[in-house]
Amino acid sequence: MVLTLLLMLVSSVMVQLTLIFVHRDLTSDKPFILFMHLVLLGPLIRCLESVVMFYRQGREEEPYVTITRKKHLHSDCEIEIEQEVGHLVRRLVTHRNAFKRMAVIQAFLGSTPQLTLQLYVTMVEAEVPPSRAVLMSMCLLSVTYGALVCNTLAIQIKYDDYKIHLHPLAFICIILWRSLEISTRITILVLFGTVFKYYGLAVGAANFLVFFFLPWVEFWRSGAKLPENVEKNFSRVGTLTVLICITVLYGGINVFCWSAVQLRLSRRDLIVRSQNWGCLALFYVFRGLENSLLLLVWYFFKTDLYEYLCTPMLVLQLLVGYCLAIVFMLSFMQYLHPCRRLFTHNVVDFLHCVCCRKEGIAVSVDLEPPCEPGVRHSVV
Repeated sequence: MVLTLLLMLVSSVMVQLTLIFVHRDLTSDKPFILFMHLVLLGPLIRCLESVVMFYRQGREEEPYVTITRKKHLHSDCEIEIEQEVGHLVRRLVTHRNAFKRMAVIQAFLGSTPQLTLQLYVTMVEAEVPPSRAVLMSMCLLSVTYGALVCNTLAIQIKYDDYKIHLHPLAFICIILWRSLEISTRITILVLFGTVFKYYGLAVGAANFLVFFFLPWVEFWRSGAKLPENVEKNFSRVGTLTVLICITVLYGGINVFCWSAVQLRLSRRDLIVRSQNWGCLALFYVFRGLENSLLLLVWYFFKTDLYEYLCTPMLVLQLLVGYCLAIVFMLSFMQYLHPCRRLFTHNVVDFLHCVCCRKEGIAVSVDLEPPCEPGVRHSVV
């Protein structure tokens, strides 16, 4: 019960801090809204505020508008389109972006650890009370939605200059990819934890600490200074607090799945915008080896709790599920990614480079796309 409440409290506090930062409430005179965030009711007041704005949209004349420019990808070119955006629309977009970040935080800092904990308790007690079943169902829905939003948000952040359109088949592929990846990871951690409780906690904590400190180690090695454009009215302490919160979320996501972005604290936009196939391959190879090792240890040291289960079949199902997650991920990157034309190399190029380096170099030379001003190409 204590861990359940603690996980709920941590994710709720992170959500309040995110909403305050996105809406810049610390630099505005809004004591009531700050009080609502203090009592952990910030999402409720933000939801009501967005509903009122949506109702007012189009009923009042906008005093001024902003010109935004977005690039649209077509079959053979890029077209930049200008659009007038009113003040209410901009505020609604801010609310939408805040809610997306809130969904990701709730999913990976609240629902995913909560689901892991409740599944562990269920396996140990060998029973599922109705209240726990409801909680696990809600966590599962939150994790699925949060993983979907995490992917779409990562694409929008990395390709901020482009108008992103995802095909319905891409949403299905992302859901299958993330659901299989996260569910197999949670199941493997729970199985290992039922045999080695404290070692299971150590594995989760070690994963979190590695991905939490990795961006800071890279930042320290680069010798760069703290970015000054996180928020113009923030002090160095405020900027450091925001960066710590971002790396906490980054570590929490990578414990269970690939975060879809690579943090780089020395950059102005805090992320690496190019598609890094090396880091992606390295993550999934090491995560696959880790999952296989944990399953192997569990299989040889399992207790009588699993005497009614066909454990070899369970191990095979988990490994196949993880491999299917990788297949769906590669399929999305190769065929369904909305900005795949911007990739310098696609999945096939990377596999050619790994399997046959010399042949891959020859193919890339022969199929080099024409260089045209204002147009980006990639061999797909």
